[in-house]
Amino acid sequence: MTLSNDSPPLKATAPELWIADGPVIRGKLLPYPTRMVVVRLSGDRLWVHSPVPLTEPLRDALDELGQVHFLIAPNHCHHLFMREWQMAYPMARSFGTREVIAKRGDLVFESTLDGTPNRFWGDDIDQCLFTGSSRMQEAVFLHRSSRSLIVADLIGNLPPASLTPLQRRLARLSGILAPDGRIPLEWRLSFLGRRYLASEHLRTLLSWRPARIIMAHGEIIEHDASDFLARAFRWLKD
Repeated sequence: MTLSNDSPPLKATAPELWIADGPVIRGKLLPYPTRMVVVRLSGDRLWVHSPVPLTEPLRDALDELGQVHFLIAPNHCHHLFMREWQMAYPMARSFGTREVIAKRGDLVFESTLDGTPNRFWGDDIDQCLFTGSSRMQEAVFLHRSSRSLIVADLIGNLPPASLTPLQRRLARLSGILAPDGRIPLEWRLSFLGRRYLASEHLRTLLSWRPARIIMAHGEIIEHDASDFLARAFRWLKD
């Protein structure tokens, strides 16, 4: 995996919300840019979604914002750097889905992420546990004040310019090529027989009326986010 040092460690995306780009992870067929999200709660408490490698510049930037209180592993693929963050911030509370906790018995988690906003951040962040897939479940979040929908793998939106011609074709076949990204094909197929659950969760996400969508892999959606979200899940009607 590769990591660029050319950009600032944290980028303000909305009031009290920042992103940090992580390494590009080379999958079997496609490269995946990575991204974490930081939300500053009341009392300068920092909520960190899908932590990327903790570099010194990133740690310094976080220290300027507040204190890291919460570490979020939203699905069982987004936990790779949790250990180094737990070691760096031993007082921070870690949260993961049931699948993450089962997979990472070497890590200490405060409790499980479910479909109910946690008491520690519920005033600022709503949440939904997107279930129905035999492959993976994911905790999805909404930063209430900025109406920013925060997802990990639920939607991929890879920038074409970062891909080779062959990779662009593969990303298009999977359904994760910007500007028309959606849930990856292999994950869509895993909802067989349980699409009704995905439809229920989608109704919840649409009811939030997001103004933007921040995903871990790909281009952020800054305009017409609700329309983009509905299009990303049009496969539910196929």
